[in-house]
Amino acid sequence: MSRHRLAALAVAMLAAWGMPAVSFAEAPIRIGAPLPLTGALSPEGVKLQQGYELWKDTVNAAGGIAVGAIKRPVEIVYYDYQSATPKAVQLAEKLATDDKVDFMFGPFGSGASKAASTVSERYGIPMLAPTASSVEVYDQGYKNLFGTFTANDTLSEPMAEIVKAKAPNVKRVAILARNDLYPLALGQEFEKSSKKRGLEVVYFEKYAISTLDHASALTEIKAAKPDWIVATGYINDMILIRKQMADLGIKAQIVTMINAPAYQEFIDATGPLADNVTSATWWHPAVRYESKDVFGSAAKYTEMFQKKFNALPDFTNATGSSVGVVLQMAIEKAGSIDRDKIRETLAKGGFDTFFGPLSFNSVGQAVSYVPPVFQIQNGKPVVIYPDVIKGGELQLGVR
Repeated sequence: MSRHRLAALAVAMLAAWGMPAVSFAEAPIRIGAPLPLTGALSPEGVKLQQGYELWKDTVNAAGGIAVGAIKRPVEIVYYDYQSATPKAVQLAEKLATDDKVDFMFGPFGSGASKAASTVSERYGIPMLAPTASSVEVYDQGYKNLFGTFTANDTLSEPMAEIVKAKAPNVKRVAILARNDLYPLALGQEFEKSSKKRGLEVVYFEKYAISTLDHASALTEIKAAKPDWIVATGYINDMILIRKQMADLGIKAQIVTMINAPAYQEFIDATGPLADNVTSATWWHPAVRYESKDVFGSAAKYTEMFQKKFNALPDFTNATGSSVGVVLQMAIEKAGSIDRDKIRETLAKGGFDTFFGPLSFNSVGQAVSYVPPVFQIQNGKPVVIYPDVIKGGELQLGVR
């Protein structure tokens, strides 16, 4: 009989004899986490790991996750897939078969999450995906995949609506998208949202994942004379694009970049060029959710993150912690780490977290909160939507 079963039997016997239950030293709940800790996506991978670690350390400091009457500590098993999706899949397989993890956190981004979810589905391991927003991730009919990001159009729709309402002279849109599942899908959503409001998309092109010079595409964008420029990709892409826009003298009334402006590193790297850049994201320190998780509120989460890492948390840090709190709340609701029970509990949703209220649709994607839209103003992110947390209004650039 396993140590877990023996401990559970002992607790039941004590309860039957009218004696108080006691805590036992239990084996940890093991969670597999393939991350891009080196390579082009390493900035994002490190941010996710920080989010995981803050959650894990907070849980373990409180004695662990309550599984019925017993508390069990958390152990996260990390592997670096070096920003290569095929390697992420290989390491997910290793976590499932060699390490025999109980649960899994998905790799970074929609593309890698979709690829690795085939492994978790094959082995019946619930996988919580912290950064998979593209609906294409969830079109496989899988039962074990749950993502904390809402769909890409929840970013493009409010941004396009703000542009339509606040910038009536904006008529022409240029979109430059990284040729990767999430950034490309997001660019396509911005195209749909723009056309839906009668805006003309005068330029839409993809750039290769390994692109180190965007001058050619940006020169074409300049010639198209857009009023609104949208660029999608990851932090290193966006820093380079913003700098090259300045080098080429490219200006527009509105410049939108997803998601790099949410990172302080973007502001630090681009300096004054960051000003007036707009973005949308799934979480921001300005949100004011109260929660029933281990953190208690978004404000408390921000405070704890700052204390541990000496920096404000961004949406990638926060979503890393969010998958932890959702898994913890599911385990504690179910009173078990049985995968079938956890899968059923996750599917029911209703989790009040510091990240926002989290419930999932029938294919496992979050559908329960409103992502904020913000703009860098005087070197600081200012939320311009939704109204309940708005800190300012959209500022237009000069062409």
